[in-house]
Amino acid sequence: MTPALSMSPRLRRARGFSMVELLVSVAIGMLALTFAVRTVASSEKSRETQLGGSDSMQNGMVALFSISGDAGEAGFGLNDSILSGCDTKFTDRGQYALATGPAIQGATPTTPLAPVVIESNGSAPDRISFYAGSSSAGTATLRVTANYVNGAQISVDRVPYGFSQGDVIVVAPEQVGGRCALAQLSGNPRDLLPPPGPQYINVAEGTGYRYNTGNLGVAFTGGAARLFNLGRPEDLSFHTWSVADGFLKLRSTDLQGASASPTTVTDNIVSIKAQYGFDTRTGTAFLPQGGISVMRWSSTMIDADGDGTIGNGVDWQHVAAVRLAVVARSKAVERVAAGASCTSTPEKPQVFKTQTPQNVTAVPITVDVAVAGDPNDWKCYRYRVFETVVNLRNAGWRPEAWKN
Repeated sequence: MTPALSMSPRLRRARGFSMVELLVSVAIGMLALTFAVRTVASSEKSRETQLGGSDSMQNGMVALFSISGDAGEAGFGLNDSILSGCDTKFTDRGQYALATGPAIQGATPTTPLAPVVIESNGSAPDRISFYAGSSSAGTATLRVTANYVNGAQISVDRVPYGFSQGDVIVVAPEQVGGRCALAQLSGNPRDLLPPPGPQYINVAEGTGYRYNTGNLGVAFTGGAARLFNLGRPEDLSFHTWSVADGFLKLRSTDLQGASASPTTVTDNIVSIKAQYGFDTRTGTAFLPQGGISVMRWSSTMIDADGDGTIGNGVDWQHVAAVRLAVVARSKAVERVAAGASCTSTPEKPQVFKTQTPQNVTAVPITVDVAVAGDPNDWKCYRYRVFETVVNLRNAGWRPEAWKN
């Protein structure tokens, strides 16, 4: 009998695994490793999806909160009927530009001074501007007493109480439909002689006067124009919101470094949309001092007063609220096999689908969420839509005691 044959089973096992046993062990190990890798990959994908959803939730809420906050303050100091929507001449050394509104006559667009101006872009992101003053005097006004053609001096009817050197002013014709002009007070009203001395204000050009060129650029008729105080220039709240390359942008008169070009607020915002909420009552039925309400939604101006002209000063007075939507995108991109298509979002999101207020017809918009230059298909991302309606709280309050 050979030594190998005479070994007991215990001794043979002590010398190691057989080839068959080794191959079986490797196969079992490979199966376990494959299962573990798939479990980890699935867990990682789930984690990325959850984190992406959390990011889009956070970014979308920040964006909507910021924009709706501006909407809540919009119109302060601009709520007089002759100011709302007035086509305004505006010059800014900081290079902020008023938003472009509809053309009133011909093809020339206006630059309306209104609580909100929507530059609608169909399925692409809108540009939304909110304007507000900050005068502590509220609605201090003066009447222009002499014809103004050009120059830095404007004659007024009384001592300019409530006005201080450097304040931002707007001159507006009392007849709705003319052009307005914005400038800064360059002289100190306290230096004027008391009545019966002449009362006037100056808008001379100077390095300390951001909005002055030494000339209003618009002519006004004495006894038929008013001058309004919008407050200190550093507090003038002219804000324009936009979206570019997946970033929410803000251009602002009161944010340092954001006048000439917009600054980034948050990322992974692919679209913002807005609609005007119009009170469509006309004639004597429209009494804004008694309250206004939304009866129709529109992304563009309409002939709200029924006079046959779209976007005139009276139409702007019929804007009661603004409807806002923000579309946020997840950071995580769906991972698919080569040649396969993404399935995270099969259809483009819609905004403004629901009726609000009740019985007011919704005007839904399908949003183009593709980002220029992105190598990934838009379907590879998940999206969240955030919406709100903001009443323009200054729209109904129109202090026009100067008319009495």
